[in-house]
Amino acid sequence: MVKMDNKFLQKLMHQRYLMRLAQQLNQVDRLPLNQLRMQRSQARHILRPINRFLRLSEERLAAPLADTNQIQAPVGTDWTWRPDQWCRQITPKGFAAVESKTRLDENVSVFHDCPEKELIIQQFRNADAADRARFGLRFDVFRFEGSFLSLAIDLPVEAVKELKKRHLFRLDALIHTERSMDIYVRLNVKHGPNTEKMVSKLSSEGATSIAEFDLAYTQVNEQRVDNIWVDLIFENPAQNQISLHDVTFSRRPRSEI
Repeated sequence: MVKMDNKFLQKLMHQRYLMRLAQQLNQVDRLPLNQLRMQRSQARHILRPINRFLRLSEERLAAPLADTNQIQAPVGTDWTWRPDQWCRQITPKGFAAVESKTRLDENVSVFHDCPEKELIIQQFRNADAADRARFGLRFDVFRFEGSFLSLAIDLPVEAVKELKKRHLFRLDALIHTERSMDIYVRLNVKHGPNTEKMVSKLSSEGATSIAEFDLAYTQVNEQRVDNIWVDLIFENPAQNQISLHDVTFSRRPRSEI
């Protein structure tokens, strides 16, 4: 007996299954209701894994070609981090008429003082080969009469461990906007009852924007640091689309002279 190839068998079974579905579709308006109800139940049972397969396969096929775990950081870096917003799919992935203090996930929140709340925020899938993050975060800002719009990112506890005043913090961001705008970064270091704040304007270096902070120029008490967060502040955001394709953080000790 000739042994049939598995791929041929799978193709044959698939063709027969499609023919059977076509026959059932042609008979929908003639089947008895009890039989139609049974076939509908069977179709729903088949549809669930098909939908799941389509969703998972589309996510994987749309992923950037680069290593999504890779974070580019300066030599000597002792800590790096990419927030979950840019690593995994969040639920829900979109927010409309966003209220101030809306928490997008465990580490990321939005703050503003615009009464109209004409703001939409949604996560999107990065698809460019140059993208290193799997996902991005997009702001669609319409009428905006407030004085500020910011994205607050709480750094994890690892950013605080063994922190010294000779450390430099760095933010790297890949940002595209519909029209030119100024974006500022504020580093907040809480030590005891006090909070040290440093502000820097994002500067462009090729496609990536960078902000660096040297703790040597602060009054931070190394022994009492218990929380660090960063505010991305968007100036005059009205009628603009802001796409944050990637946001990463790193920390390194300053070279001793």
